[in-house]
Order: sequence, then C-alpha cells, then structure tokens
Amino acid sequence: MCATCGCGDATGPRVSVVAGGEHEQDDSHGHGHHHDHDHDHDHDHDHGHGHSDHTVILEQQVLAKNDGIAVHNREWMRGRGVTALNIMSSPGAGKTTLLARTIRELGRQRPIAVIEGDQETRLDAERIREAGASVVQVNTGAGCHLDAEMIDRALRALDPADESLLLIENVGNLVCPALFDLGEEGKVVLISTPEGVDKPKKYPHIFAVADLVVINKIDLLPYVEFDVDACVAQAKILNPAVRVVVLSATTGEGMDEWYEWIGSRSAISPVAVDN
Repeated sequence: MCATCGCGDATGPRVSVVAGGEHEQDDSHGHGHHHDHDHDHDHDHDHGHGHSDHTVILEQQVLAKNDGIAVHNREWMRGRGVTALNIMSSPGAGKTTLLARTIRELGRQRPIAVIEGDQETRLDAERIREAGASVVQVNTGAGCHLDAEMIDRALRALDPADESLLLIENVGNLVCPALFDLGEEGKVVLISTPEGVDKPKKYPHIFAVADLVVINKIDLLPYVEFDVDACVAQAKILNPAVRVVVLSATTGEGMDEWYEWIGSRSAISPVAVDN
C-alpha cells in the first residue's frame, strides 16, 4: 500500500510487455534488474494507528525513497539519450489519443516507446501497439498513480532504444501523480474542454508542478462551455512559467506546437510528418 495516499493492494503492480497481440508477462514481482540501480525494492509498511507525526515521517520516507529511484531512472535514461515525458490527466481527457497520433506522426523520425499505466486491462496498450510503438503495460491494481519503482521495472521490460522518446501515460488522476517523480524530463498535464474550465482551481498542485499544460478537444468548443483564455489564466496564476498548448488530438489542430515542445525537452527536435 502507498503510505502517501493510501492506495494500492497486497499484490502490487503488474508489468507486462504487449507485443503482436500476445501478452507476455514480465517481472510481475519485481525480480531481476536490466540496468544497474543501487537500491532495494522493499516496501515500507506502517501498522501504527492514530499518530499523525508517524504518518508524516512515513510519507517523507516513501517520497524520499521514490526520489532516490527516480534519480537512478533519470541518470540511466539520460545516459542513453532517452527523453521521458510524464503525461497526467483525469480519465477520458485524451491521453491515449494524443500518444497514438504522436506515435504515428513522429515515429518515422525516432524510436518511440510507451509505458502505459492503468489500474486494470491492456486496452490502451493495445491501441499504442497498433499505432506502432513498443509498449509495456503497468497495471497498478488499486493504485492510483505510477511511481519511480514501477518505471524502473517497466524500463527493464521495455529496454527503450538509445535516443528514443519515452511517453509515460500515468494513471488517470489529477491528485496523486503530482507527488511522484518518475525520472522524467518533463511533466505534462492534459485537460479537455468537456471537463470544464475550473480544473486548475480544483487541482492546483498538479498544475503547479507541470512543465506543460495541454488543453485538448478544442474541436468540441462549439458544443461545450469552455473559456480557453480563462483556463490559461488560472494555470498561469498557479504556475507563471508553465507553457500552455491548445490542440485537438483528434483533428490534428495545434499538434505542431506540441511537437515543438517535445523538441525543446530533447536533443532531437521533431517535426510533424503527414500520415
């Protein structure tokens, strides 16, 4: 169980490779290492009750351990020129659609790999595989976010190519994913126009840590009540330095700006490629 937010279950996350329609289980229990990390993967457990000071200490320990593993993940990926982006949103905002289009349009320029996070199923991972990227599914069970240890295990199963773009689709949640460094080069928060304009006010922490905010589904603006300028202003109040990209992953409008931002986080600058 995650001591920070209380999520998770006794079985822990399940990591599996999705290839050619066949599901090949890999490292379900976290045994073995593909790359060299000098950390253990024992879970901290606290069975005390009613002691808020113990809870705070345990939370600090959990996050410190996570941050240590994230440092190793980041060093391992940087040593191979892998650019990792952590994409976070509420369920249904369009993360998988954005990733699939990105894979189809940029995949001919550089290798793209995906770590797909969901509580259950491999449905999104299958969509990613069909789009043309190598993908590993992380099923978190009752867990509401990915953490650095899960990414460590997924990296061993995925083994992304040197100089590849690694897209991490976090579990749909605008709260807990903000707390956990995964070793990424950029944090992306995706919201969509049907969700309403007040997401930054309701979930300020995730917007405060974001490097990029993507407002998706602008093709639906004629049919929903959503003020783009007001939403951008809210995000900027929380995070004055954050960049905002407005796009439709369905129609392709605004995608060039998304690709330009990817290039700004990477040594390799992608450009849009027509299908």
